[in-house]
Amino acid sequence: MIEQNLQQFLLVLCVSLGVATLPEIFSWFRRIPYTLLLVLAGLVLAVVDVRLVELSPQLILSIFLPPLLFEAAWNLKWSELKRDLVPVSLAAVLGVLISIAGIAFGLNQLLGLPLATALLIGASLSATDPVSVTALFRELGVDRRLTTLMEGESLFNDGMAVVAFSFLVALSVGNEAFDLQSIMLELVQVVGIGLTIGSLIGFGISYLTQRFDLPLVEQSLTLVSAYGTYLIVEELGGSGVIGVVIVGLILGNFGSRIGMNPRTRIIVSEFWEFVSFFVNSIVFLLIGDQIRFATLGDNLPIITVTILAMLLTRAIAVYGLGFLSNRMVQSDISLPAQTVLWWGGLRGSVSIALALSVPILLPQRQDITATVFGVVLFTLLVQGLTTQSLLKHLNLLGTQPQRQQYLELIARQTALSRVLTHLSQVDRRPGIEPEFYRYQETLVKGELSHLQAEIDKLQDEYPNLINFATEQLKLELRAIEAETYAELVESGRLNRELSPFLEADFEAEA
Repeated sequence: MIEQNLQQFLLVLCVSLGVATLPEIFSWFRRIPYTLLLVLAGLVLAVVDVRLVELSPQLILSIFLPPLLFEAAWNLKWSELKRDLVPVSLAAVLGVLISIAGIAFGLNQLLGLPLATALLIGASLSATDPVSVTALFRELGVDRRLTTLMEGESLFNDGMAVVAFSFLVALSVGNEAFDLQSIMLELVQVVGIGLTIGSLIGFGISYLTQRFDLPLVEQSLTLVSAYGTYLIVEELGGSGVIGVVIVGLILGNFGSRIGMNPRTRIIVSEFWEFVSFFVNSIVFLLIGDQIRFATLGDNLPIITVTILAMLLTRAIAVYGLGFLSNRMVQSDISLPAQTVLWWGGLRGSVSIALALSVPILLPQRQDITATVFGVVLFTLLVQGLTTQSLLKHLNLLGTQPQRQQYLELIARQTALSRVLTHLSQVDRRPGIEPEFYRYQETLVKGELSHLQAEIDKLQDEYPNLINFATEQLKLELRAIEAETYAELVESGRLNRELSPFLEADFEAEA
């Protein structure tokens, strides 16, 4: 049995890594975000009826979800999240309720679906999963605030969606009675346990890592904290999702600053980047691979109405709560940005996990899972693949192509400058005429002059590149400073407690 599971795991991994290499071999595939490419590959496997692994809610919620939540929270800067805490909180709480109520109302009134079934579909689809969209944002250089708003909402609404879904399941099977007071009490309890345990573990590990400087141990502690927090909080009756988010935010913004030297933080960040890539590769491939086209066809009317209701309720939540936030705290979220937040609210692994966890004894379980799979597929392929066009239409595209061109020009200029320096210092070699050296110097100087003209032209056309150039230089200087601190710590000339100067400087700049 173990050998068979290992073979399945290796097969999934090989397919995922194979898909990852496609953009490097065929440039056309670079137009499609990596996660969406995995979904398409999974769909191809589903068409030929090749099933790699059977997805289960335990696999997603207990194995895949904690590291994905932790990685996103680790990289989410508190200074940026704090600025938009009100709109994020409104979207994560009221947005979930609007989504559940709107989808349930549409399915119940238009198709006559039982209210309990409609509510479960709404709850399953109330959690957003913007991994594909935020990856596209970073690639295109979109304003970081949009990424913060999307990731912040997703991190917190996952917990709210899981809590709401759990209560609705208990209500459907008769384990709970509808009582507003008990619902609110249970919500406070579930969220409170997650916040408390997540905070205790996060701050505890933060102060623990102050006492030693062992990068591999500190890296391992973050992994243990992600899974450990989820399991402990769930065991105590709280929201494991909220617990993991809190511990990730604390360790990423506080623990890594007071308890890790800069080089350790880089090691840990790179480790979680790998884990996120690894887990997302598996999850998105399996989402596509689990599709049953015959079942989707049988439930096409329900899927269509659900999609329309989801888009409508998402618009009400984003534009309505955005207006409220702008009036309450002057969030200043523009209409184009709200439009991207509306259309970019994709659904993914959490929705799939919730749908799969519907009890078998419920008569319409198959309709619920088929509907959720169909809607998730729509959001990933239709909304995910058109987000870039929407950004372009709304003039929200960043200057990433120009930045890349600028970096290439600077790299060539640096390389040729070193060539010129080498030519001026190299000894005259036997058999090589002095005229050849002068000819080579003339060629290099001409190319350098041409490159400088291109750089000047690019900076004139895109003045923001000057700020980008300044930021690049800051990053280079910070990297040199970090390496210097690390060398001094290793040689014993600097106490470990003094090494986070770099982080302190960075926080001051932020």
